[in-house]
Amino acid sequence: MQIEVLKSKLHRATVTDAKLNYEGSISIDTDLIKAAGMHDYQKVDIYNINNGARFSTYIIPGKKGEICLNGAAARMAQVGDKIIIVTFTWIDEEKADGWLPNVVLLDEGNRIKESGKHAMVSGTVVV
Repeated sequence: MQIEVLKSKLHRATVTDAKLNYEGSISIDTDLIKAAGMHDYQKVDIYNINNGARFSTYIIPGKKGEICLNGAAARMAQVGDKIIIVTFTWIDEEKADGWLPNVVLLDEGNRIKESGKHAMVSGTVVV
């Protein structure tokens, strides 16, 4: 049997722009896409830390430091909001207990503070 698990996460990304009149998606700095092990056009779930909104879209390559919500997604956050961008994958259940997602922690300017396979612990506060 397979189960769905967290594959990768960009944690506390800062929204740099929101373009309503666009086809849709999220533009992400290509270095961040690579660091997280994500891919262009891959589906992502986005969690807005500021307002609690949760939604899905897909990745398109962006400029250095860019986290831009496009199209309908632009209604889900404001410039300056903190968001979490995640992907999931399916693995064999036997591998689940040893699984570690790829986590990229970001600073205020969407620069990488820490990156790698990372266990998460309940109650951990990231600022």
